[in-house]
Amino acid sequence: MAGALRPDAPGERVVLGRRAVLEMLRAGRPVSRVLVSGDARQGPLGAIVREARARHVPVDTVDRRRLDLLAHDVRHQGVAAIAAERALASLDEILAGIRRRGEPPFLIALDGVLDPQNLGAVIRTAEAAGAHAVVVPRRRAAGLGPAVTRASAGAVEHLPVCGVPNLVAALERLKREGIWVTGADAGGSELFDTGSLVPPIVLVVGGEGRGLHRLVRERCDRVVRIPLWGRVASLNVSVAAALLLYEVARRRDASRTMPRTLP
Repeated sequence: MAGALRPDAPGERVVLGRRAVLEMLRAGRPVSRVLVSGDARQGPLGAIVREARARHVPVDTVDRRRLDLLAHDVRHQGVAAIAAERALASLDEILAGIRRRGEPPFLIALDGVLDPQNLGAVIRTAEAAGAHAVVVPRRRAAGLGPAVTRASAGAVEHLPVCGVPNLVAALERLKREGIWVTGADAGGSELFDTGSLVPPIVLVVGGEGRGLHRLVRERCDRVVRIPLWGRVASLNVSVAAALLLYEVARRRDASRTMPRTLP
């Protein structure tokens, strides 16, 4: 049983949390085994056990303390899975998928978000708001580890995460493809809800603390701000991203004129 508590093959990763494991199974990602706590198997984990068995995935009962060792500081809720690593998509794959859907592009790019909880929360909100993908730099960003998967509540199984070598170059590419680049910054020249957040669009939010890097900010077609009436200097990046994403979603269906479109 000790071997069941770690990835056994290259390219495997631990996935933790009830919703994350269940959505992963439903999405069809290859899973080598599911591990459930013996004291929780008959409770809320029943749906996970049934889904795993329906997909012929082995289910092992383990002591909760052994799951604690596997999870480190991430809450596991009595369940873990050993699964194929979730691959980052390329920008070409993302754009091709959007063309096939025939929809105006709706993306969000993260400029140096290092906190896995924030990245997972943004992925979760972006999927709920109907975005096509989250774009992250392959370096200087949180990877798709257990904490990100857990924080996304399984949304990472349904929304592509695009890894780019250079975010500035990626934004330039998106502009050439006819997509408006809108950054969020406290020094923005217009409020976020004044009508500019309409697809085709890529929202750009900065990392914890420093916000947008200078070169990233310079590539934005416009920079908007979220008003603050209290004494705190800024919002958490996942909260700011949620406000921006849902502003785009609110205006998306009402939009009829889109100056830029994918060829």
